[in-house]
Amino acid sequence: MEWIGAGSLAAWVWLALAQGFFWRTDVRLPGRADPERWPPVAIVVPARDEAEVLPVSLPSLLAQKYPGRAEVILVDDGSTDGTGGLARELAARGGLPLTVTAPGEPEPGWTGKLWAVRHGMALVRERGDAEYVLLTDADIAHAPDSLRELVAAAHSADLDLVSQMARLRVVSFWERLIVPAFVYFFAQLYPFRWVNRPGARTAAAAGGCVLLRRAVAERAGVPDSIRHAVIDDVTLARAVRRAGGRIWLGLGDRVESVRPYAGLGTLWRMVSRSAYAQLRHNPLLLAGTVAGLALVYLAPPVALAAGLAAGSATAAALGGAAWAVMAATYLPMLRYYRQPLWLAPLLPGTALLYLLMTVDSAVQHYRGRGAAWKGRTYGAPGAS
Repeated sequence: MEWIGAGSLAAWVWLALAQGFFWRTDVRLPGRADPERWPPVAIVVPARDEAEVLPVSLPSLLAQKYPGRAEVILVDDGSTDGTGGLARELAARGGLPLTVTAPGEPEPGWTGKLWAVRHGMALVRERGDAEYVLLTDADIAHAPDSLRELVAAAHSADLDLVSQMARLRVVSFWERLIVPAFVYFFAQLYPFRWVNRPGARTAAAAGGCVLLRRAVAERAGVPDSIRHAVIDDVTLARAVRRAGGRIWLGLGDRVESVRPYAGLGTLWRMVSRSAYAQLRHNPLLLAGTVAGLALVYLAPPVALAAGLAAGSATAAALGGAAWAVMAATYLPMLRYYRQPLWLAPLLPGTALLYLLMTVDSAVQHYRGRGAAWKGRTYGAPGAS
């Protein structure tokens, strides 16, 4: 227990100081100034069965206060709940011009969302003049100045991709327990400061809000070059960086997800549908991830409890110190989400849930189910 506690504490000291300060929440849109000419922008919204959230999210896009020309293209991806008709009703109330289009079923080798994005971006190319494309999910609500601030940031810093991690909904008990940790773990995997260094190897984006320079997207062959990706946002950022584009990722102040995750089951499916794809369906990476999560997140409370039970002050002290560092790094994310700070010591329990979700993702993959989302399955053995 003493060695385990020492290893866990060493891991947390390293993570806190050498992993890009991932736990800090101060990476927001970079300094920006208004351009002399506001470039035209097309907003592409892939939507599949989104009638529940569209009345909140779509009006926020139609109400954007953007000084240049902007339009919204909603791609109704085979919805059965009246998503397309509802979008037209909402657009009739005024705001930016809206086009609703339907791409048909995806061709083999395409994930549904990227097939919808392809269809939307094809319309953008046909119309010809948009310099930027804002890719935003149907559950994302934007403040009235969101588009203006994104374009100003891209122009001022000469960025080809600007992405904001939308503030996810946190209302129910399970959302409070799991959602802030989801963003915390994402930042640990892809520290924003590393992503934002020009020429860095680390590349990532948050798919709910991505402003993309159209010329660079075409140079990168997007979305055709990433058509198979289940984790489309990270793959998109990598493609843009490989094409020589400059990317930026940070936390959002003007974008929020309105999608509810009332129960553990819906959150479990959200994570498990892509967790094993994140590990490239590699059993060795899965084993390493499980071992790493156990050492970093589960060992501290175990070492503390075992040390106290066995009368080993050293094991208890090491485990307690590692647990304290862990909780301290989680506090900024809880503050960002305006959640009670007493949730910080519960992070080992949340990490255990994520470990189980990851294992379940692998189990579903080997059962031939792959990553399932809204009636479609991707990445199963033998799937296209």
